[in-house]
Amino acid sequence: MRYCVSCVCDRDYTPIAGAIRGPADRLTRYIDVHSHIDQHSAEELPGIVSRARSAGVRAIITSGVTVESSARCVQIAHEYETVFAGVGVHPEDMTGPLTPDGLRRLGELAADPRVVVMSEVGLDHSPPDSFRPDPGSAWRPSTGPEWSEAQEEAFRVQLGIAREQGLAVVFHNRGATEDTLRVLRDESRGGLTGAAHYFQGDWHYASALLDLGFYISVAKPLLRSRELQDVISKVPLERLVLETDSCPQRYKRDRTKWTEPKDLPTIAEMLAELHGLSLEEVRDRTTENALRMLGKRAGPVRAELDRQLS
Repeated sequence: MRYCVSCVCDRDYTPIAGAIRGPADRLTRYIDVHSHIDQHSAEELPGIVSRARSAGVRAIITSGVTVESSARCVQIAHEYETVFAGVGVHPEDMTGPLTPDGLRRLGELAADPRVVVMSEVGLDHSPPDSFRPDPGSAWRPSTGPEWSEAQEEAFRVQLGIAREQGLAVVFHNRGATEDTLRVLRDESRGGLTGAAHYFQGDWHYASALLDLGFYISVAKPLLRSRELQDVISKVPLERLVLETDSCPQRYKRDRTKWTEPKDLPTIAEMLAELHGLSLEEVRDRTTENALRMLGKRAGPVRAELDRQLS
């Protein structure tokens, strides 16, 4: 399994004022709408979940990139009360067109009550040398029509599963903005909702997503990109959600510098600065945005947030 591509872009950054904080009080409630903590070892997970809770991150969604990793996400979601699952096949992890058996299994996983999003799915038109398929597979991705068609077919069919199951879609787009918008315009006619994950696009992309009714999910790139800050400052707060996209970052020798769900408040602080609001208002409103985005699947997440307040 590959490590999340977005995390490889997550280099060290200078924290903004207030980034060093003590344990959160019991009223602090954040939701990390997209992570890959399932890619950590089982021994790492208790510490990751505990550190997140200490920072006020009360719910974490960990998303699959293959059928197998999606099943692991569901398993972890049943083991930890604060963890919920996303299921899906990432375009970069496809080792061929999705099989009927794979689609059947995804549909079964999507029906699990601990699954709250269809993710990670989408389109990726990056150069072929950035793809790392299963070395045992005869399938070799390319930038040609066959590969693009297979990605789009997989994206559309997984959007269909999401629609059938009432799941929000947290989707990936790299180098495929116009194709992503075209597919979303076609498929969102059935009432689809969700968020553009790890958003790093321009205002054209952002405004098109807003017109389609989607949310925009921001992560650590917001801390360092002036261009992105300009775009996100124009996005209404009620259409923004927060994520860390956290996964193992073994290229960082210092384990304490790996991004984890506990880092979500730092992203919220930057968002508060950009919108001229208090951190508390950004925290509360992005949490409600996430619950609203999850729609009818929000029940277990809201119940867990309420349980932690009791």
